[in-house]
Amino acid sequence: MRLNRYLSECGLGSRRKVEEFILQGRIEINGKTVAELAHNVEIEKDTVTFDGEKVKRQSKAYYLLNKPKGYVTTTSDEKNRRTVLELIKTNVKVFPVGRLDYNTTGVLLLTNDGDFTNYLLHPNNKVRRVYRAVIDKPLEIKDKEKMLKGLYLEGKKGRFEEIIVTRKSTIVNVTAIEGRNHFVKKMFQTLGYNVDELARINYGGITLGDLPLGGWRELTLAEINGIKKKYDKL
Repeated sequence: MRLNRYLSECGLGSRRKVEEFILQGRIEINGKTVAELAHNVEIEKDTVTFDGEKVKRQSKAYYLLNKPKGYVTTTSDEKNRRTVLELIKTNVKVFPVGRLDYNTTGVLLLTNDGDFTNYLLHPNNKVRRVYRAVIDKPLEIKDKEKMLKGLYLEGKKGRFEEIIVTRKSTIVNVTAIEGRNHFVKKMFQTLGYNVDELARINYGGITLGDLPLGGWRELTLAEINGIKKKYDKL
C-alpha cells in the first residue's frame, strides 16, 4: 500500500496533509526516515512511526457536525482557539473534510477515510456545496448573472452553479463546486456585497436535517454509500 494512503487510514489527515509529514521527514519505517511520497508499506511486516510514535490503521468513522461560530476547522490551532474536534466526543481519530471559516456555520464532515475525503475535495469531481448567505442588500439581477457566468478572483475564474434568491431578497442560496478559501464571500465582495452570515447547508447531498447547532452524529450507511458509489466508479 502507498505510504500516503496508509498514513491517511491511520487517521493522521488527508493524503495531502500526510504528504507534508512525509516531506518534513516525520515518518519512519522500521526505524529509518522515509521522505519519498511513492514509498510502499508492507502492512503486516513494517513498523511505521510518526514523530516517534507507532501508528496503525483505524476502523473507518464518518461524522456530520453542525459547526457553530467560533471554532477553527483544524486539528490544532497556534492561537489556541477552539477547534471543531472539541465538539466530537469519540475515541476515533478523525479530521475535517476541507474547511469552514471561523465564523461560518453548518455542514462539516469529519472522517479518517482518506479516499472518502479525497473524492469530496478533488476539484475534478465537482462535488456540490450549497451555502446560505445573508447579504447586506438585495441581490441585483445583473450581479446574479455575473456570478453565474463567472468572476475572476485573484486571477482565477470562479462561478456559482446555481443561485436561488429567497423571498427575503437578502438571503441567497448559492451552489459551488470548489472550495477555495473564502470563495463565497469573495464572490459577493467583488460585486460590492458584504456577507453578514454564511452557513453551508449541503455538501455532496448530505444535509443537516434537524441537527442543532454544535450537534453531531454519525453518517448513515445510506449517506456513506451515496458518496462511495460515486468514487468507486472512477
